[in-house]
Amino acid sequence: MSYSTFETEISVRPDDIDFLNHVHSSKYFDYVLAARYDQMARCYGFSMEQFIARGLGWVVKEAHIEHKRPLMMGDRVRVQTRVAEFGKDGVRVEFVMLRHASGKICSQGWSYYTLVELATGRAAALPSDVVEKYSI
Repeated sequence: MSYSTFETEISVRPDDIDFLNHVHSSKYFDYVLAARYDQMARCYGFSMEQFIARGLGWVVKEAHIEHKRPLMMGDRVRVQTRVAEFGKDGVRVEFVMLRHASGKICSQGWSYYTLVELATGRAAALPSDVVEKYSI
């Protein structure tokens, strides 16, 4: 099954830059998380705050990134994400980061997020209403 792709635009900030004068590799995952946080509320209609209110949260179980072109100071990046697949207690999300000015891919990859009960830290089965909301 194919799910919708959503996009969030992010500006590179001065504190994202490393000693090689480009965005530090760790910041790319920050951009993905910021995009997902935005898209959860804006695109899916089920925000992180709603998960927390239900005693649920998300943790990264696995992550992969392929860097193709560096992002630099002053760049704007378009972060596109989409649900790739649902698991029993999590979801795999694929992402692509495009330099806004050129449209060229800067990085791409995926993360697997596990849903957890905040009280115990243990994995929780995906509620059916969550799967429904995120299956667009």
